[in-house]
Amino acid sequence: MDRLGAMSLFVAAVEAGSLSAAGRRFGMPLATVSRKVSDLERHLKTRLLNRSTRQLTLTDAGQAYLAACRRILDEVGEAERTAAGEYSAPRGELIITAPIVFGRLHVLPVVTGFLAAYPDVDIRLMLADRLTQLVEEHIDLAIRIGELPDSSLVATRVGSIRRVVCASPAYLAEHGTPKTPQDLAAHSSITFEGPASLATWTFATGKAEFSVAIRSRLRVNTAEAAIDAAIAGVGMTRVLSYQIAAAVRSGTLCPVLQAFEPQPWPVSLVHTGQGLLPVKLRAFLDFAALRLKERLEQAMWQT
Repeated sequence: MDRLGAMSLFVAAVEAGSLSAAGRRFGMPLATVSRKVSDLERHLKTRLLNRSTRQLTLTDAGQAYLAACRRILDEVGEAERTAAGEYSAPRGELIITAPIVFGRLHVLPVVTGFLAAYPDVDIRLMLADRLTQLVEEHIDLAIRIGELPDSSLVATRVGSIRRVVCASPAYLAEHGTPKTPQDLAAHSSITFEGPASLATWTFATGKAEFSVAIRSRLRVNTAEAAIDAAIAGVGMTRVLSYQIAAAVRSGTLCPVLQAFEPQPWPVSLVHTGQGLLPVKLRAFLDFAALRLKERLEQAMWQT
């Protein structure tokens, strides 16, 4: 029995939530995956998984074995990367994650430039508006927006972004420009389900922050939709500065209440920093940090 292969299938099944999903990841029929996991259980003389038609759950033995499998597979992968020369020259695959809009606007251009400069490195770019787990999801590098909790992760700050209230010139001409956050009570707002939009918006005077209730006339589930609606004159919206940099420069949106903006959020490159850092990751950190700093400085417009 190929125990490393069986371990990999077992870990994939747990992470994906089903044997069929693990089979798709490895290009194997469901029957083959099921047989290999069963063979592993027979070899260990214990049940690892409780199977049902809807889900897989780990037994107590499975919980302990999963942790051991992950550790062993990580060590094998590290040994293979060392043998392949990953620590002597930039080569191999990098897995990077970033928020969706920020990733598309700023990380992807940096990634394409890096690929041109380093032909022996491949990149898998995962764009997702959720907090990914670097170790559990085998991610080499994350671009994070916001304050970082204390952890063992290593972070390099590359800039910051602002939370901006804005509206179209036509809307402001018809309804007036708010002078203080309290004036928003008389205005229509567009909100979206994201980190910068709630039923109340937070502002600051000096270091003191305060919240103001807003009247949401339109709720959407993406920042792009909120921006489009604001450009169309539906009302005011609150988004992140880099998301509307082009619209502000073109004059289709105008920022307001800038004197009351909360403290900017940091943007950081985050990695585990465990063990010897692969040359491919060090190369990307050096390449990306400077370029993202430049892009964020350009996006931190002031009026």
